[in-house]
Amino acid sequence: MSFLTVLCLISMVIPASLANIFAYPVSKKLSMRISDYIVRVLAPRLFAILYTYKRFHFWGYENLRDQLPENFIIISNHQSLLDIPVFMKFLPKREIRFIAKDALGRHIPLVSEMLRTQEHCLIPRKAKPMEAMRYISDFGKRVIERNQIPILFPEGSRTRDGNVGKFFSAGFRQLTESTGLPVVVCALDGGWKLRDFRKIMTNIKYGSYRVKILKIWDSPKSKEECNKILEDSRILMQQQLEYWRQLPANKK
Repeated sequence: MSFLTVLCLISMVIPASLANIFAYPVSKKLSMRISDYIVRVLAPRLFAILYTYKRFHFWGYENLRDQLPENFIIISNHQSLLDIPVFMKFLPKREIRFIAKDALGRHIPLVSEMLRTQEHCLIPRKAKPMEAMRYISDFGKRVIERNQIPILFPEGSRTRDGNVGKFFSAGFRQLTESTGLPVVVCALDGGWKLRDFRKIMTNIKYGSYRVKILKIWDSPKSKEECNKILEDSRILMQQQLEYWRQLPANKK
């Protein structure tokens, strides 16, 4: 990665990160304003910088966007920390909230204070299953009250090889029960090549990140319907990834 690219990214990240670190303990209102700025301005700017200096493409597909209901749950495969700004850029007019491990709420520039201030669902890594379900249930009620869009990664952790991993159903069932919302299935690809510093240095130039809506399901009414949505969605995601990987990075 060139010095100029690094300089631009640092100048974008450091001021907002420091501002939110200092604002978070003393002013929820100010921290919320900074967090909104991170979501609305800096997330899209990240990809603009990467395209300008590294020809790194962001491909957000428009299909089914006009069929989205007013409120919904998103489920998606999970590849990297960059999945967070990817969805922020993909859905700029929606107020989205993630379900994630609480480790993301600490020591990550731009991200940690933003996730805590906006009250995303941060589940302690050592939480017992019933405790984790309470976190998700309370979160589901909160997003309904606030007209927000919850995003769940059913794999539970980031994939190492880019393929779609095993889906875990408990959190998904709890979220659908607490919200009663329809389910929007998305696929994304590109983040597995940027998992660590070495891969970023190798793959960022002429790379790409893709995100697409694959299917919209009605709200599931039973455990069986939840399981079917997850099973069918996992297949759809993997098929989409396999198709994308036949394309050059600069082709949508």
